Amino acid sequence: MFVSVFGGSQPQEGDPAYRQAYALGRGLALKGHTVLSGGYIGTMEAVSRGAAEAGGHVIGVTCAEIERWRPVGPNPWVKEEWRCETLLERLQRLILGSQASIALPGGPGTLTEIALTWNLMIIGSIPRRPLILIGKAWKTLFEHMFNDLGAYTPLSQRSLLKFASDELVALSLLSETSP
Repeated sequence: MFVSVFGGSQPQEGDPAYRQAYALGRGLALKGHTVLSGGYIGTMEAVSRGAAEAGGHVIGVTCAEIERWRPVGPNPWVKEEWRCETLLERLQRLILGSQASIALPGGPGTLTEIALTWNLMIIGSIPRRPLILIGKAWKTLFEHMFNDLGAYTPLSQRSLLKFASDELVALSLLSETSP
């Protein structure tokens, strides 16, 4: 299965978030999955590295628009690059090119990837698939949303999100919910 992994660009080698992303990439590869990520630094690098070092295939979905904003190229563990011109094209490739998505902790970009994947499933533009969010922060954020804006998100939509405390739980949920 092709699994997109979303996550932040800030973590560096040695950080707990980097180690977690590395372990997730390794676990995905050992289960025979192809890993897609944004292909750059931070958790994208760590998940790519973990997958590549475990013998997995790694696809980096890169884009010129991001590289004009922040001069960085694909990380060295990307085995195949899917090059896009714009961020919107990149988001589309990351989402449409996979059968499941896992989100590590991150910022506005990661939240955008989660929200877009979730909304595309809600409206039926893409088939329902695993969308697994790792970490207490995502669970807390969405619980606040459901509590404060509950009328806008019926249970049928909420059930599309799965929450995992760590990468091991995420891998287990992926195995249970794979298409």
